[in-house]
Formats: sequence, structure tokens, C-alpha cells
Amino acid sequence: MKAIRFGELPLERNTNSQPARVDKNVERLGWLLDDVFRVPVLGWRFGLDALIGLVPGLGDTSTALASFYILASAVRHGVPKITLLRMGLNIGLDYVMGSLPIVGDLADAWWKSNRKNIELLRKRATVSAEEARAGKMSDWLFVGGMILGLTALAVASAFVSFYLLYRLFELLGGT
Repeated sequence: MKAIRFGELPLERNTNSQPARVDKNVERLGWLLDDVFRVPVLGWRFGLDALIGLVPGLGDTSTALASFYILASAVRHGVPKITLLRMGLNIGLDYVMGSLPIVGDLADAWWKSNRKNIELLRKRATVSAEEARAGKMSDWLFVGGMILGLTALAVASAFVSFYLLYRLFELLGGT
């Protein structure tokens, strides 16, 4: 039996592989939602997520839908399911915090879930933007389940909001 000498084997590293790059459209969307505006003296940045979130009910829901595009892009880039789950939790927390009047919009400006998700996408992407045409069916089903769960959260929060408005109207003397 012949001994293997590892020093003689060609064990070169693949120097041609570039880190996976995220689509410019996804990065642009994250920038628009979280960083497009700058407070001049303080240097704080906020985006359309905080502004659109000022519209009760509809604002946070529409920005969550835009965040789903980043999540779908993560599936196409081959991001692991645990990272997809973390990205979904970022969107869910952003939605729940944003649902609170005024305080939620400040939380939107501070939390920046889309920026966090794009950073996760950059770190965990396994295929380049050119190769990111489709994801695995199991990943799509996983993300579809998360989107259904987040949609259920949106419907439940809308139901609770309407119920509380109805009760408030009754207490103020409405019929």
C-alpha cells in the first residue's frame, strides 16, 4: 500500500471565485427604504419606510411587501434557510414596531430591517447575481410559509385595530 503525500498533490485554492454580489436593484431598494434622507446636522439617515409608515395600517404593510422582494432575492442567491428565517424575523419586527403610532415610525428609522437584510444577503449569498435566476423549491416553500405567517400577522393586527376603533367609537357615544 502506497502512502499519500499531500505535498505532492495539487491543492491550489480557487482564486477565480469572486464573492457573490447582490443585484443593484435590491441594494437600491434597501437604500430607498432605510437611508435615502439625511438629517443635516445630526447625520442620521432614514428612508421611505419611516415616512410611508406614517399612513396608519397601509404604510407599514406596503413597506413590508417591498421588504419581501429582498427576501425573495435572498432565495435566488442561495441564502441558507436559517438566514432566511432571520431576515423574515427582521421584517416581522419592523412591521410590529412600525404598527405603533409615532413611536413605531421612530423605531422604523432606527431598526433599518432592510439594511440588515441586505447585509445578511451579502454575507450569506452562495451564488452571484448573474447565477441567481431561481432558487430551490424547498427554499421558495419556506419563504412562502414565512410570507403567509407575516401576512396573517398583518391581517390580525388590522382586525385588532378595527376592533379597538369600534370599541373607542362606542365609548365616545356612537351608536
